[in-house]
Amino acid sequence: SGLRLELVDPGDDPPVGTTTTADAAADTAEAGADDTAAQTAADDADDPRTTLLTAEDAAASAVNADLVPLGATEVPALSKAETEEQTFVLGGGKPLIGPRPRIVTRKGWGANEQLRERNFVYTKSVKAAFVHHSATGNNYSCSQADSVLRSIYRYHVKSSGWRDFGYNFAVDKCGNIYEGRAGGVAKPVLGAHTLGFNSNSTGIAVLGTYSKSNPPAAVVNAVARLTAWKLGLYGADPRAKTTLKSGGGNRYKKGTVVKLNVISGHRDGYATDCPGGRLYSKLDETRDASARLQGR
Repeated sequence: SGLRLELVDPGDDPPVGTTTTADAAADTAEAGADDTAAQTAADDADDPRTTLLTAEDAAASAVNADLVPLGATEVPALSKAETEEQTFVLGGGKPLIGPRPRIVTRKGWGANEQLRERNFVYTKSVKAAFVHHSATGNNYSCSQADSVLRSIYRYHVKSSGWRDFGYNFAVDKCGNIYEGRAGGVAKPVLGAHTLGFNSNSTGIAVLGTYSKSNPPAAVVNAVARLTAWKLGLYGADPRAKTTLKSGGGNRYKKGTVVKLNVISGHRDGYATDCPGGRLYSKLDETRDASARLQGR
């Protein structure tokens, strides 16, 4: 009684290998055409009017414009020195931050930007990271992770009525990191991952089920790299504790001030098995690795 079945079509993967205007410019030049024709094609490639971005695509990409060009399919990794150079610290000084990891953008995994609500919502800071598992099974190949993400996205918006993808980030079992909820990977985007504690936190979902299966080492490493960078942007120590005020949930009443690990599991803020016992048991290892990457 009351059972509802949701059949989710993740849609097709975004096309790969298509010839861009820039490719055409290179081909034209190589074929010996005059420089003017090649330059015209190259200029077209730089013209945003020639990109096949909808207004919603452009908006979701523009919030990462300080990191990558409009329409980028990934945010590239940086070295620790490069990351430190790009990180602003109030009052000066050297930031304690891990090297920025490679992050596949929403465009990279084929998010349909017309599904979500138009505006982006932000919180004040990022004081904590909550680790989740998606509980969607472990039998996917990492080449199928994009379709898993699109399925979760569709379920969160169309079936659950949320404004967007719930998690701020996702990690697949091969250790690839993905942009989740739109708003900018470096920004304090308000997610919908840990009821009562979505403010001033970020949510990271590992794709898979880790109640009885051990997470691969690549997962632990990826979560450590992501938190070392993301928490470092806001001066948070992965080994430390922080306080958050509950917005109301099934574990803490609204208004309760709770002391939590800066890197916590979903179950620390909400009564649930998530992120699964086997993944939860790896969080101490993750905290240590994340802190080392920050240089602590």
